[in-house]
Amino acid sequence: MFVVKNSDYKARVANIFVSARFIQDVGYRLRGCGPGWCETELAVEPRHWQQDGFVHAGVQATMADHTAGAAAGTLMRVDELVLTVEFKINLLRTAVADRLFCRADVLRPGRQLTVVESSVFAVAGEKQTLVSKAMVTLALVQQVK
Repeated sequence: MFVVKNSDYKARVANIFVSARFIQDVGYRLRGCGPGWCETELAVEPRHWQQDGFVHAGVQATMADHTAGAAAGTLMRVDELVLTVEFKINLLRTAVADRLFCRADVLRPGRQLTVVESSVFAVAGEKQTLVSKAMVTLALVQQVK
């Protein structure tokens, strides 16, 4: 369905996670990716909680945004990068979890803008609950070297 413009996109997406220091600091990990999609996870620790013991909205929003960028990244050319220009997140319920799982899917790839939907799930034991949904718009930008 999607056109892959970089045969080495998996290594490129993996690098998006390794080279982003903030993403490393928070602890997000790449689970997998393919043309137009990406999956990530986070082992939830007390540092990810807000004051009432729920996973902080900022942790969910960052996960949804970064995973969306990686999904868009599976479709970019070697000389392109993606930057978020807008996103909206709906926090559907409180997140109490051992880990978070995020799946992002490209809805519309474009020459200049790509639209991606991210779903964040709280995982407690074997139970997986949808806790937030985000719509992310990303710009394709020429890399400056």
